[in-house]
Amino acid sequence: MNAACSHTLRGSGWGCLACWRWLPCVLLPLLVAAGARAEDGVSPIPIDPAAASADIGHHVELLLDAQRSLTIHDVRRRAFSPVDAGSGDINFGYSDAAHWLRLRLHLPAEAGVARVRRLLEIGYPSLDHVDFYLDDAQQPLRAGDRIAFAERVIPHRNFVFPVDLVAGQTATLILRVTSEGSLTVPLTLWEPEAFERHNQHLYVTLGVYFGSLLAMLLYNLLLYLSIRQRSYLEYVGMLGWMIVGQLSLYGFGNQFLWGDGGRWGHIAIVVGFALSGMCSAMFTRSFLETPTSTPFMDRLLAGFVALFGAIALGVLFLPYSYFAIVLTGSGIVFAAVAIASGVLCMRARAPGAGLYLLAWTMVLLGSAVLGARHHALIPTNVVTSYALLAGSALEMVLLSFALAARITTMRHERTLAQEAALQANQALVETLHRSEQMLEARVIERTRELEIANRKLEESERSLHHAAHHDPLTGLANRLLLDDRIEQGVIRARRHNTRMAVVLTDLDGFKPVNDTHGHDAGDALLVEVGRRLKGVVRAGDTVARVGGDEFVIVLENLFDDEHIERVMAALNDVFKHPFLIAGEELRVGASIGRAIFPRDADTPAALLKQADTAMYAKKETGRSANASG
Repeated sequence: MNAACSHTLRGSGWGCLACWRWLPCVLLPLLVAAGARAEDGVSPIPIDPAAASADIGHHVELLLDAQRSLTIHDVRRRAFSPVDAGSGDINFGYSDAAHWLRLRLHLPAEAGVARVRRLLEIGYPSLDHVDFYLDDAQQPLRAGDRIAFAERVIPHRNFVFPVDLVAGQTATLILRVTSEGSLTVPLTLWEPEAFERHNQHLYVTLGVYFGSLLAMLLYNLLLYLSIRQRSYLEYVGMLGWMIVGQLSLYGFGNQFLWGDGGRWGHIAIVVGFALSGMCSAMFTRSFLETPTSTPFMDRLLAGFVALFGAIALGVLFLPYSYFAIVLTGSGIVFAAVAIASGVLCMRARAPGAGLYLLAWTMVLLGSAVLGARHHALIPTNVVTSYALLAGSALEMVLLSFALAARITTMRHERTLAQEAALQANQALVETLHRSEQMLEARVIERTRELEIANRKLEESERSLHHAAHHDPLTGLANRLLLDDRIEQGVIRARRHNTRMAVVLTDLDGFKPVNDTHGHDAGDALLVEVGRRLKGVVRAGDTVARVGGDEFVIVLENLFDDEHIERVMAALNDVFKHPFLIAGEELRVGASIGRAIFPRDADTPAALLKQADTAMYAKKETGRSANASG
């Protein structure tokens, strides 16, 4: 296994809750204790001077420091336990603990050389802190993405430490590893010249990869500036932020761009891939036109836009590991949603949907292979280590072709649409010419219909207005109109310094009429009462029915008490004569109360209340008189 090819996306993991982080702290001691072979630990690794490289993950021993409190002196006195690196990579998942790793290297005396130098490479550039101790060294060599790149003893995108071996002696290497992200520690021991040759080939390959991505980015950016189509800008954003994430993933960002060991170098991988995912979701929506073609999928894609944006923003302020876990899971789910959207749009024959579907299939396969490798479901090799890189490169190329194909298809459709529009315009001119004579006659007819409809509408509006402001039984004003009349009467009386009165009338003996003669007779009696009340007041006064047998009269422009008394007397006379209802003479009395503005009250509500009080006082007086009689 080539350890330089053993990179994984920082933040991969099954867990999506912070509580998963303590599981390694609980389970690892049990596992390593169960796998311990002997008190002396793992046997030293024999070094072959002729070997170019060696995978040494199977020879590592572990000491877990859950509290991060152990020093190198403490560690050298503690017992280590063997680590099971079945897949070739040492992977502890997510853990807050410090992991001390120990391995012993032995150069046999019979090897034929007195001294050799080897380079220990940790092929996972996203680890936060790595301290390297050789033999009895008290001060470590340090590296990590939270450490300035200039402090590395060997300038390399991965973490590389020199190891000098003397024939016949055993060298002890101790590593202290901590990280907020996934604790993956792929270890390879290199012969220096072989390491240099390996890096030359690898740097050329990755240089071609990133150069191709940059070329596609610039090309599509120029296309956007030329045709101003939003999909191209979203594609550029998706590709640009993916380059940022990949540079951080493969260690080039820390080596060439942001090597100060600050927070950006720590979070660039999450921010880059999160913003790339956000632009990918936006690109999918605009490219496939999901708001109209697949509204349900469009809502899911809009949700991913918000989710990826929240991850990129949240990692700036909150712990890194939470967002790394969420990013990994949401990235896989989003790829599946993107593929489903492509399938649906391809069935609808959307332009470019086939290439879009193929592109996302590539990146989903790459992500699936990388995730399976990271979780030790498949072995680590060049194919599985660089599956995401290859898949993303194919995705970008295919999406660029898809954009071009979509533009070509849209232009062809636009040409066909223009031809169809010309034909439709010609047919429309002919149709308009034939319809011109008919139109004049229809306009005249329509005008007449509109006049009739307007008259009916006006009548309907008047009827509705009348119904809204009048009692349906008696035709008198209802409570809504009464309140307005009282309010306006108060305003006019105050303005002209005159008097007005509110008179409340409640029928006496009305219930026996209903009980004896029926409700129809009662309704007819109410109508007749209303008619008589209107007959004794002026046209400008208001008579309203506000309850079952309650009537209110608003009298305006009253000049003196004598005027008011004449009106009250006329109202009392209304009930002195019987009412002829259905051939029968019916008699009812009335209790009448009044309130005069401004003498008794000066607001509409107070006038009504005062009149009501006066009316009930009259009713009680009448009851007392009847009782004494």
